[in-house]
Amino acid sequence: MAFARRRLTWALASLLPLAFLGVFFLWPVVAIVGLGLRDGVQVDADTWGLVGFTLGQAAAATAVALVAGLPVAYLLARCRVRGTGVVRAAVMVPFVLPTVVVGLAFRALWPDGGVLPIVLANAFFNVAVVARTVGGLWARLDRRVEDAARSLGASRLRAFRSVTLPALAPAIGSAAAVVFLFCSTAFGVVLVLGGARYRTLETEIYLRTVQLLDLSGAATLSLLQFAAVIAVLVIGVVTRRRRERGLPLRVEPPRRPGGGEWVVVGAAWLVVGVLLVPVVALTVRSLSTVDGWSLAGYRALAGTGERGTLVVSGLDAAVRSLRAATDATMIALVVGVLSAVVLVGLRRSGSWFAETLDTALMLPLGVSAVTVGFGYLITMDALPGDFRTSPLLVPLAQALVVTPLVVRIVLPVLRAVDERLRQAAATLGASPWRVWREVDFPLAFRSLVAAAGFGFVVALGEFGATSFLARPDAATLPVVIARLMSRPGQLNSQLAYAACVLLMVVTTVTVLLIERLRVPSSGEF
Repeated sequence: MAFARRRLTWALASLLPLAFLGVFFLWPVVAIVGLGLRDGVQVDADTWGLVGFTLGQAAAATAVALVAGLPVAYLLARCRVRGTGVVRAAVMVPFVLPTVVVGLAFRALWPDGGVLPIVLANAFFNVAVVARTVGGLWARLDRRVEDAARSLGASRLRAFRSVTLPALAPAIGSAAAVVFLFCSTAFGVVLVLGGARYRTLETEIYLRTVQLLDLSGAATLSLLQFAAVIAVLVIGVVTRRRRERGLPLRVEPPRRPGGGEWVVVGAAWLVVGVLLVPVVALTVRSLSTVDGWSLAGYRALAGTGERGTLVVSGLDAAVRSLRAATDATMIALVVGVLSAVVLVGLRRSGSWFAETLDTALMLPLGVSAVTVGFGYLITMDALPGDFRTSPLLVPLAQALVVTPLVVRIVLPVLRAVDERLRQAAATLGASPWRVWREVDFPLAFRSLVAAAGFGFVVALGEFGATSFLARPDAATLPVVIARLMSRPGQLNSQLAYAACVLLMVVTTVTVLLIERLRVPSSGEF
C-alpha cells in the first residue's frame, strides 16, 4: 500500500511539468501542424531547394565541427598539460553566445556573407558539443586495450583507427546528430549572413510569417522541418545502436602527452585560436569607424540609434534582456528541478513513466524556437486576457528552451546521491521535504547554481522565439541588434556591434564563473 501511495505521489507531482509542457509546447506545435494540414501540404521546387540547402549546410557544418572538435576532445580527456582549464572555458563560450552575436562576428570577417561563413559560424557554435560529448567517453576508455595493440606492433595511428575510433563511434554519432539538429534549425546566423540570397527552412518560416503573413505556407514549412529533423534523429539512433557495444570503462587520469600526441595537442590549441578570431574581429569592429578608432557605438547605447531607428534605447533593451532572462531562469529552475526530483522518485519506485517523462521533457530541444514562437502567436489569444500581450510570454518561451538544460545538469547529481542517506534521515523522523532540504539540496547546490548560470546565458541570447514575441517597445538586446543591422547608417552599425560586445562580455564572465563551479558528476553540460 505504501509503495502504491508513493508512486501515486510522484505521479501527481509530475503534473506541473506536464502541464507546463502541454500548454507552452505541445499546444502551439499541434496548432501549427493542424494549420499546415488544413489547407493541404503544397510543396514546389523552390521548397525542395530550401530543404536541400538546409540539410546541406547543416551536414557541412557538422563535418567541420567534428574535425575541429575531436583534437579538443582528446586534449580535454587524455592530456595533462598547462592551460587545459582555459581550453575548456574557451570552447564553451561560443556554444552559449547569442546567435545574432556570432552572425555579426562572422560578418565582421565576411561583410558580404555567403555559404562558407554560414557553415563556419554553425560549426563555431558546436565545437563544444563534440569536444564535451566525445571527450566524456574518451576520458573513461580503458587505455590498456590501446596499449595492448601497440605492444603487438600496431602504430599509434593504426591503434587509434582499429581500437579507439570504433569505441568512440557511439559518442561521435550522438554528437553528430545533436550538431546536425542545431545547425538545421539555426536561425540568427543564417538571417544575418544569408541575407536575401541564402535561406533555410527556419528563416523562410520567419519571413513568411512576419513579412508575407503567409501562415499556411509557414506551417507547411514547419511540417517539412519536423519530418527532416525526425528522420535525421531516427537515422542517428539506428546507426548508433548498431555500433553500441559493451566497453571496458575505467577512470583514466590524464597523462603528459608524448611523441606524435603533441601534434594532436597542437591541433587542439590551433582550433582554440581559430575560435577566438571571430570574437576578436567583433571587438575590433565595434571600435573602428571610417574616421578611425572610436567609442561612438558604446556611447550610442544610451540612445535609440540613427534617426530614432529604435523605439527603446540600447541600455533599456539590455535591462529588459536581463529581466526576461532572470524570469525565464527562475521559471526553468522551478519546472526543471521539480522534474528532476520527480524523475529520481519515479525511477526509485520502479515506474515505467519515468523514461516517458524524461523523453517528453527533452522534446523542446528537437523543435525550433521559431516554430514555437510562431505557435504562440496563433494559440495564446485563447488564454484569459489574450496572453499574447502578456509580459510573461517572452520569459515563458525562453524557459521552454532552458528547462531541458536544467534537467540534464541537475538530474545526474540527484541520481548520484546515496539512497542510504535519504533512508537514514527518514528513519530519524525527517519529512520528505526536510530530507530534500537537509540531504539532496546541499549535495546538489553547485549543480543548481551551474544550471541557473547556463540557463541565464542561454535565455539572454535566445533570439528565435523572442523575435516573434517581443513588441518593439519591449525588445530584448538580440532583437535590437537584428533590427539595427537591417537599417542603414554608420551609427546603427556601430551600436549593433557595441551591443554584441556587451552581450558577449556578460556571457563570457558567466561561463567562466560556471566553470569554477563545475561538478564532474554533473555531466558534460
